[in-house]
Amino acid sequence: MSKTIDRTRLEHLLAQELNRFEAEHPRSKALFEQAKTNLLDGVPMNWMIRWAGAFPVFVKEAGGAYFTDVDDRRYLDLCLGDTGAMTGHAPPAAVEAAIAQLRRGVTFMLPTEDAIWVGQELARRFGLPYWQTTLTATDANRFAIRLARHITQRPLVLVFNWCYHGTVDESFITLDPHGVPGPRPGNIGPPVNPTATTRVIEFNDIPALEAALAPGDVACVLAEPAMTNIGIIHPDPGYHDALREITRRTGTLLIIDETHTICAGPGGYTGAHGLQPDMLTLGKPIGSGIPGAVYGFNTSVAERIRASLDPELADVGGIGGTLAGNALSLAAMKATLQSVLTQEAFDHTIPLAERFAAEVEAVIAELELPWIVKRLGCRVEYWFRPTPPRNGGEAAAAVDAELERYMHLAALNRGILLTPFHNMALLAPTITAADIEYHTQVFRESVRALL
Repeated sequence: MSKTIDRTRLEHLLAQELNRFEAEHPRSKALFEQAKTNLLDGVPMNWMIRWAGAFPVFVKEAGGAYFTDVDDRRYLDLCLGDTGAMTGHAPPAAVEAAIAQLRRGVTFMLPTEDAIWVGQELARRFGLPYWQTTLTATDANRFAIRLARHITQRPLVLVFNWCYHGTVDESFITLDPHGVPGPRPGNIGPPVNPTATTRVIEFNDIPALEAALAPGDVACVLAEPAMTNIGIIHPDPGYHDALREITRRTGTLLIIDETHTICAGPGGYTGAHGLQPDMLTLGKPIGSGIPGAVYGFNTSVAERIRASLDPELADVGGIGGTLAGNALSLAAMKATLQSVLTQEAFDHTIPLAERFAAEVEAVIAELELPWIVKRLGCRVEYWFRPTPPRNGGEAAAAVDAELERYMHLAALNRGILLTPFHNMALLAPTITAADIEYHTQVFRESVRALL
């Protein structure tokens, strides 16, 4: 029979962890108070306040799978910049390439030879022959959507409930408990209600997909191949085959966003499972944390783009940016793809992620809790529910904010940083078996204290 946690004890333990956090991070607290003078809410980016403590820790330095804060406390980093530093902090090959390019110049609005190598490598990994670069996956998705609308002459985009595609306006739409679409809670100042631009359905629902695309007015489906930002949600067997068949039959372009799912291997989920998207987007880790992103096209899409765009109007089309394709980003991308985000790295991290998952599952079984663990490549997550969710709606309903905050803060106070917003660990190439064992120890102690 499954056990349940003691909610009164949870409240008490959370208060203890908050007090410990504040006592052990005096320098971070002082800097946070100082930052409020000129930074809104004391942080340079608004969601930096969404950590488990009363303030964020301020980082002093980092390397590989670890970082040190301004209070000289060292952490095992299982967040890794929410995938931005998935290759580990300051990998030597990328650092050396970036320093060399900094000395030669950063941005020219002209190409460098590195761009050719990067394009060839992306084609090899993902099977799409043509590529463009920008600075963020958000921009890559925005530009892919604009191009899809342009060449299909269709107005709408289809996304999945509780999807993640950066800050793309069209993606901030959800289904309420009654299945009615509307703006996602917290959506700030949308230019229009997203129901005017977007259809939203649940992941893994093939009849809903058929119905949404049947009218022939959807330009593209924008999809993570496995959902990640509401937790790891795997596609049902055969779902991707159906998604590809239905999009082709209805003339709808399929855009696969690999920004988080690159954790599945050097070619992302697309390479690992032989997907055939029309377009693909990828950002965050591709430059080892230096801003850079890419979006690629199959031959058919590339030909339609060339046939429908006027080169004389390229600078006013809503695609691009002065710093897009800059020399520094391309140098970092080349070094990362060549020496860091490699098959060898995944051969190390994926078995350790399997071990991470197995050890957490063993603790859950030992303590007789109705929880589960999910894994995607070198990304692992535990859930406070007995069965895997099949879609974003089920996943959102399983959120336990108080319990998550306690687990995150208990880990942080013991030198482990988990990914905020959910209970996810991402493993850098420099992580060790000893690191995995230490996390298991902290997890067991933190959970046992609740029972």
